[in-house]
Amino acid sequence: MGISMFQAILLGLFACLASLPGMGGTTVGNYTLGRPLVGGLIVGLIMGDIQTGIIVGAAIQLVYIALVTPGGTVSADVRAVTYIGIPLAILAIHAQGLDPSSEAASGLAASLGAAVGTLGTVLFYGTATLNLVWQGIGWKAMDGGNWKTIKKTIPMVDFVFPWISHIAFSFIPTVVICLAGESMVGLMKDYLPMDGVAMKTLFTVGSLLPAVGIAILCKQVIQKPLDWVTFAFGFILAAVMGCNLICSAVIAVFFALINFKVEQIKLARPAVAAAGAAFDDEEEEDI
Repeated sequence: MGISMFQAILLGLFACLASLPGMGGTTVGNYTLGRPLVGGLIVGLIMGDIQTGIIVGAAIQLVYIALVTPGGTVSADVRAVTYIGIPLAILAIHAQGLDPSSEAASGLAASLGAAVGTLGTVLFYGTATLNLVWQGIGWKAMDGGNWKTIKKTIPMVDFVFPWISHIAFSFIPTVVICLAGESMVGLMKDYLPMDGVAMKTLFTVGSLLPAVGIAILCKQVIQKPLDWVTFAFGFILAAVMGCNLICSAVIAVFFALINFKVEQIKLARPAVAAAGAAFDDEEEEDI
C-alpha cells in the first residue's frame, strides 16, 4: 500500500484548508477538518481504507483531545498530525501487518502522530511568521488612509496572500512527506523488527500518550470531587456493560435531558413562589 501523487495532493490541500481562517473560519477549518477524529475519515476516504482511517484518527484524537493554544502557543500541530501522521500510521500498520483495532496499532499511531505533531509546530510557526508580512502590508494600507487602496488591499491580505503561506508550509511539506512515507515505512519495517527493543519502546510510549490527553481533559473539566463520578460513568459503561461510543453517547444524551429538566424546575420554583406570595398579599389587602 502506498500514496500516489494525486492522493498526496489531496492530503496537502486538506492540510491547508484545516488551518486557513478564510475557509469557513476556524470552526470549519481548525476545529473540524483539523481534528484527527474528523481527519481520519477524510484520510481514509482518500487512501481507500475508511475503517483504518477512522480507527487511527480516534486513537490519535485521544492524545490531543484537550489541546488548546493559549496566546498562540502551540505544543503540537494537529494539522500535521492529521494529514501527515494518520497517512504514515496507516502505511506503517499495513506494512507491519497489524490489526488496526489492536493496542499495538493504536500505540504505533499515537507515537507517529506525536512525532509528526512536534515537527508540525515548526511548520505552524513558519506559517505565522510569513503571515506577519501580509499583515504588515495591510497595516501600511490602513495607515495611508486611502480608502480605495484599503478596499483593494484588505481582501488580498485576508483571503489571497495567506494561501502563499499555507502552500509553502502546509501543502508542500505534506505532499513531500506523504510521498516519501512508503519508503520511510519500508525502512522502518526492514531495520526496526516488531520484536526489537525500538518497536517495543515505541508501542509502550504510544500506549501511554492517550492517558496524557485524558489527564489534560480531566484537569480542565473536573472542578469538584463529585465530577469524577460523572466522568468515570462513561468508562464504566464500556468496561462493565460493553457499550460502544454510540450507545454511551445516547445514554449521555438521556441523562443530559434529565439534568436539563431538573434545572428548568429549579429555575421555575422562585418564580412560582414569588407569584404565590404576591397572590396572598392581594387577598390580605382585599380583606
